Amino acid sequence: MSQARNVLVTGGNRGIGLAIAKAFVEGGDTVVVTSRGGEAPDGLRAVTCDVTDSASVDAAFTAAEELFGGPVQVLVANAGITKDGLLMRMSDADFDAVIDTNLAGTFRCVRRASTGMIKARGGRIILISSVVGLYGGPGQANYAASKAGLVGLARSVTRELGGRGITANVVAPGFIETDMTAALPEATQKTYKAGIPAGRFAQPGEVAAVVRFLASEEAGYVTGAVIPVDGGLGMGH
Repeated sequence: MSQARNVLVTGGNRGIGLAIAKAFVEGGDTVVVTSRGGEAPDGLRAVTCDVTDSASVDAAFTAAEELFGGPVQVLVANAGITKDGLLMRMSDADFDAVIDTNLAGTFRCVRRASTGMIKARGGRIILISSVVGLYGGPGQANYAASKAGLVGLARSVTRELGGRGITANVVAPGFIETDMTAALPEATQKTYKAGIPAGRFAQPGEVAAVVRFLASEEAGYVTGAVIPVDGGLGMGH
């Protein structure tokens, strides 16, 4: 078994982020999650982090490093928000808030994580995007733009840091079985599933499994990649 790594999952207190955090714990890694309020799910340790604030990000990483007793070796940047609205009605504030959290917030976390990874000459950075980032979505100009931006970010990090044993990859989930999708009317779910070649929504653990692979030693030569976990919905990206 490979040595346990220090894994930080932003927005790891619920949904896909929580599934990812639990998968790393089950794999024997040491995990800390971030949340805006600092709340820790059962069996996990958490630090408070507002990804829109560089000082908060720095403090969160410092707190996590103290819990780990060393630097962050695997960063999973998952924290994100939505503020959907049709293009003509979308306010500057709603556009800016989503970009600041989903794209700039991820940049702040990657920048802070890279300092320890450069010193260690190794690390894994995994950015959680969305099929919407490449496929587009009506009413989601802000969200799609923020998630598409993660691809350019990961590939630029790969160009800069690839020679230092650091990989940066993107996972782009499609529709996932969550409380949110479960609350959709049955007819709506049926319509969505009809457009997915696999004919179903994903389980959160299926996303987590891909993230864990990208963080593994076996994925050391996979970097700058976009891995869709969408049942074929966004083929070709």
